[in-house]
Amino acid sequence: MSETLEPVRRRASVARTTKETSIDIDLVIDGSGVTEVDTGLPFFDHMLSQLGRHGGFDLRIAAEGDLEVDTHHTIEDVGLALGGVLAEALGDKSGVRRFGSVAVPLDEALIQVALDLSGRPFLAYDLEFGPEPLALGQPGFDPQLAEEFWRAVVTTAGITLHIRLLAGKNTHHMLEASFKAVARALRDAVAREGEGIPSTKGVL
Repeated sequence: MSETLEPVRRRASVARTTKETSIDIDLVIDGSGVTEVDTGLPFFDHMLSQLGRHGGFDLRIAAEGDLEVDTHHTIEDVGLALGGVLAEALGDKSGVRRFGSVAVPLDEALIQVALDLSGRPFLAYDLEFGPEPLALGQPGFDPQLAEEFWRAVVTTAGITLHIRLLAGKNTHHMLEASFKAVARALRDAVAREGEGIPSTKGVL
């Protein structure tokens, strides 16, 4: 009788240090939604925790950055590091579903996300918060930097990502729904449903 082997858990880690930030990330794609996040920006931590919880990933992120200068460095560099470990954990993407799409509500906010583990970095981001949205949390998270975070993620992960606001007024609700929506779409896209690479080119 032949034994049925359990699939290898897809995981990756990174330690990324620059003059502006120091970031450690451990990602387990086939996890259970356990998160441990500390970036020095409580609202950003809350958003990143949504990715792990609703994506079904085990996600640990520890980041230190020059927050006294600008939060931009920390937010963007976490995105670059996170996209990199996602790409590494997925490997050649054999057997993945590849595509994911979902609409997620949070009270009055409704966000639509579609993504493709295409190997081609592209971000279409359509969220508007008004002329001068207030920073969230303390130290403050500038809502406009969410776009820079996602752009960094898609650049190193090699994914095509569309995030569209269908309805919403509350900035917190819109942002949280967008992170949850990306998480759910990713959960579908990385799910195993076959053995080959889902592309006529034979590579993603």
